[in-house]
Amino acid sequence: MRVTVEDGRLTAIEPVEANEATPEGPCLKGLSYVERQHSPDRILHPLKRQPDGSFSRISWDCALDEVATQLKKIRDDHGPQAIFHYAASGTKGLLNSCSLAFWRLLGGCTTTYGDLCWPAGLEATRLTLGENKHNAPWDLANARLIIFWGKNAAETNIHQMRFVDQALDQGARLIVIDPRRTQTSERAELLIQPRPGTDGFLALAIARLLIEKGNIDRGFIAGNVHGFDEFAAMVNERTVAEAARICDVPIAANEKLAALLGSIKPATICAGFGMQRYTNSGQTMRALISLCGITGNIGYPGAGWVYANLQTQVFGGVRDPIAFYPPDKPDGQVRVSVSTARLGRDMQAQTGPPLKFAWVERGNPLAQNPETHAVRKAFRALSFRVVVEQFMTDTAREADIILPAKSMFEQTDVIGAYWHHYLQLRPGILDMPGEVRAETEIFRALASRLDIGGPDLDIAIPGSGDLETWLNRQLAPLDLTLDDLKDGPLPAPGSENVVFADRKFPTPSGRIELVSSEAKERWGIDPLPRAQLPGETAAEVNHDPATPLQMMTPNTKNRIHSQFGNLDIIKQFDPGPEVTIHPNDAAARGIEHGELARVFNKRGELQLPARIDAGIRRGCVSVTNGWWGEQGGLVNKLSEGRETDVAHGAAFHDNLVEVKKA
Repeated sequence: MRVTVEDGRLTAIEPVEANEATPEGPCLKGLSYVERQHSPDRILHPLKRQPDGSFSRISWDCALDEVATQLKKIRDDHGPQAIFHYAASGTKGLLNSCSLAFWRLLGGCTTTYGDLCWPAGLEATRLTLGENKHNAPWDLANARLIIFWGKNAAETNIHQMRFVDQALDQGARLIVIDPRRTQTSERAELLIQPRPGTDGFLALAIARLLIEKGNIDRGFIAGNVHGFDEFAAMVNERTVAEAARICDVPIAANEKLAALLGSIKPATICAGFGMQRYTNSGQTMRALISLCGITGNIGYPGAGWVYANLQTQVFGGVRDPIAFYPPDKPDGQVRVSVSTARLGRDMQAQTGPPLKFAWVERGNPLAQNPETHAVRKAFRALSFRVVVEQFMTDTAREADIILPAKSMFEQTDVIGAYWHHYLQLRPGILDMPGEVRAETEIFRALASRLDIGGPDLDIAIPGSGDLETWLNRQLAPLDLTLDDLKDGPLPAPGSENVVFADRKFPTPSGRIELVSSEAKERWGIDPLPRAQLPGETAAEVNHDPATPLQMMTPNTKNRIHSQFGNLDIIKQFDPGPEVTIHPNDAAARGIEHGELARVFNKRGELQLPARIDAGIRRGCVSVTNGWWGEQGGLVNKLSEGRETDVAHGAAFHDNLVEVKKA
């Protein structure tokens, strides 16, 4: 971003063309930072909960003294692992590492494993290709066939559509696979709408057709693919007609997709995050990647698997999702024992010691984690809760002490990415308003009250005068400095525009692995990407006739999960939650467009206006995620805390509901 500041206020946000991935500038969310930065609703002072549940302003000394007193008492009485540290991804940067470093200096804590966002897809990619990386975003313009599988890029990755349009203008073809007719599908020649959670069956049916008709790259397979014969035998276990019935997709659509993928090169499959949020999603994503492998669409311009590009994750050597897993050996200090997907129930289940204190930063688990009721119950069972926040979110409302958080414009940091491969400097350009303090300053102030100091503290957490020195120390192993980044974004060292061009795959076999022994050893799943249904699904046999509809909770262009939806500029375009339902399903329930409808299952209920839309497949309903409780759209009242089959992701979409007229 190119940012304009006038009289201490942010007034304009414009593009930086040196970043070739985003040369046309910010989306609506990015532009809304002008309002967000100076919002009258921003928390500018420490707040303390009062007996009646309200919050009153207190001084920093009072807030820090009380937090330090509680930390010391709980650490001394129950041990440091009675302290729960929860951090999500609301703000990115190298300084995020300071948080866990503080808890280690304190003696330890309990924290989470897994991730709400994308780990099943990350692990499926790692198991199959060896590393999570993909071609540079602008390389998509070289594709002659683009398949958006479960991805609505026109809303959730608008910069990618620039390169899609370039490809289409040069004669490329676009296919979209999604239970919803989205803005992305408007230029597609084929929209396939499978039952949610059955994408693995569709992928293997396509693989069978490709193999039967000889539309595979046998030379590429011979040199670069491990386990093809076993894979080919597996796809023959089910006919295309059987798979089509499970997916509820016409056989003709299967055949057309296979014909296009088998005859047009180069082809790129761009996969979304939503379909890897089912209990079967690791195997699903492996099946999708296999299509790139057997058609030879890996390692060439315009070809490949586009899911996650971790080429900027070069600090500390972490490029893959192993960081999401619980450690193979106990840490000793940090107890990694709470599944993010099962947050509420796992928090309540901790013993030896039980959890007594929670520190939450960069996240809003009361809105975003599955099974809201269990999460709320777990937080209310604690002795003390601290939330570091910019706004009064659902989680902040559960706090005993709220500490005001900085914005990304108020402290210098270095950031990477997970779609393009640029490292970028994010300079602190605005003074912190009110009494806001950076998290690094908060931790250092607590450290002085808890007798944590000396060189270990300075190495772990920079003081305000040592920030650039600390950041340069992190950059030094890469032969980079902050001065290098001040001129603009730089490709991360070793990054590639076309990945796997050397046909070297860091898997055990050194090839693309359609058969993975590690998949069985680590996760207990089939070494082959054999398709199976999710645990809770409306496909084939409905587990509970009382809840026949599959509920999806997709992202929206107007929010990043529970961020931005409280801003006036966003409310203009998205004033409140609604449930999208197919006309036939609405008519069967006597529901008219705009009428209030009950969306419910045994876990909870929402009452929302109905939006009748023929673009969503019959048997499905959709409510975008990220609404706050006060807005009436806490979708996770209806979800259950379940993990994905690999990598401890959250299976939000294993979620059957019923909808009735309110």
